[in-house]
Amino acid sequence: MTGTMSDALATVRDADYLLADWPYPPPGGWTADDLDNLPQDGPNGEPGFFRRVELLDGALIFMSPQKRFHERLIRGLTDRLDAQAPEHLAAVSQMDIKINKFQRPCPDVLVIDARVADDNSRTSYTPAEVHLAVEVVSPESKFRDRKIKPERYAAAGITHFWLIEDESDKPVVYVYELDPTTQSYVPTGIHHGRLSLEVPFPIDVDLVGLLSRGGASG
Repeated sequence: MTGTMSDALATVRDADYLLADWPYPPPGGWTADDLDNLPQDGPNGEPGFFRRVELLDGALIFMSPQKRFHERLIRGLTDRLDAQAPEHLAAVSQMDIKINKFQRPCPDVLVIDARVADDNSRTSYTPAEVHLAVEVVSPESKFRDRKIKPERYAAAGITHFWLIEDESDKPVVYVYELDPTTQSYVPTGIHHGRLSLEVPFPIDVDLVGLLSRGGASG
């Protein structure tokens, strides 16, 4: 019993230490602009602690480290979309959308106006600059990616949304388009193996090839 109590007390002390310098929300809660002022390191000196964080409904969401499937898919898809996009559009990865004061999600892939893509001072884009948002689902983000984020993107007027699921280590793309009368997404297709679309521009991507070396060019 004594050992169990000692272990429990040690756990509490460890938790207290980890949270000792945790940043309290500012008066009124976190806002989209606050993300530009967060430090790089964590409250206890953890390097890059705030590097992958987004804001949903005023709450800071910390994103888990990427698995290889996730990383390769994001990199390959971004390269393929950017290569196929018309001159007035560009594809970027893991950049924020500043929807409003309390919403600043970070999609895995975006298609945006090319005129703002090369602005190195930007840390986020407005919904009016975004034509497509893509989320690659990971185990810890299922609810956010499938439910919360699509609702926020649709309400913001982003016309196209893709949700990519890992099904037996192969990507499957669920494609949605905005219904402007209801401000919600409607499904327009499910793509296995190959993604071939005409909107938001003509797209032809070998989905399985994105996961292999050199997949971004095939």
